[in-house]
Amino acid sequence: MQNKVTLVIMAAGMGSRFGGGIKQLAQVGPNGEIIMDYSIYDAIKAGVDKIVFIIRHDFEEQFKELIGNRISKLVETEYVYQELDMLPEGFSAEGRQKPWGTGHAILCCKGKVNEPFIIINADDFYGAQAYKMLVDFLRNKDDNLDVGMAGFILKNTLSDNGTVTRGVCTLDEKDMLRSVTETYDIIREGDGIIRSQKTGEVLSDDAVVSMNMWACTPAYIDALEVKFTEFLQNLGGDMKKEFLLPIVTEEMLGKGEATVKCFRSDDKWFGVTYAEDKQLFIDSIAKLIEEGKYPRDIA
Repeated sequence: MQNKVTLVIMAAGMGSRFGGGIKQLAQVGPNGEIIMDYSIYDAIKAGVDKIVFIIRHDFEEQFKELIGNRISKLVETEYVYQELDMLPEGFSAEGRQKPWGTGHAILCCKGKVNEPFIIINADDFYGAQAYKMLVDFLRNKDDNLDVGMAGFILKNTLSDNGTVTRGVCTLDEKDMLRSVTETYDIIREGDGIIRSQKTGEVLSDDAVVSMNMWACTPAYIDALEVKFTEFLQNLGGDMKKEFLLPIVTEEMLGKGEATVKCFRSDDKWFGVTYAEDKQLFIDSIAKLIEEGKYPRDIA
């Protein structure tokens, strides 16, 4: 029997920006479609059966009005709430101002997501290829810590409008992940070479990078529960530190607790990192529609 596959969209970080210029709600399609509309379209087409939005209670009504109610007409939809005080017994969120990070967001899905699932950011466009590969990976996956990751080609993830941060991957000959190195201030400079302005490191155009798109089973959520308790025990009073998926996953990898298979996508990744990126995004979607890759009306 094939597994059902759920798409988990991390959107809890949107709350603090409601009423302002929220990049997740930037209208990029010809009918006012937002980035998530295209992500959900690609996921459903690839075979995803359910959408789970991770949000916060304080903007639930606005979120459902702007996004959720529309999506619920297309596919089964559920909500998970990420709140600062959702902590193991004995810990406090006193002094914490922002969500605990992407690892905590997925941990909040415990008991709600009981089937294999794909994780994405609300404000990233990944393209159809990655969804298809990750759904196929999860269809017959046992509940274990065999994790899938969409790997994108560095040159396809750059911004023309400033530097970016990327998780640069080291893979073995079977495309199993060995390590992810968070690399800052990456840009293609005037000489055409991609460099990290922070370290001066030269990076290959074809380097594989992680864009926080993962494929997991519920066992991964159980592992996050253990890791989050360890994270809190070692905070040392630093209430700004974040519990992040790439860091936690690499730790599991290093300890032999998990394996990560990289699925390389040739699609161009889009995100609205800078205000100037929005027009490029609009133009790129228009081109994809013109090429027949998306219908003009995806609703």
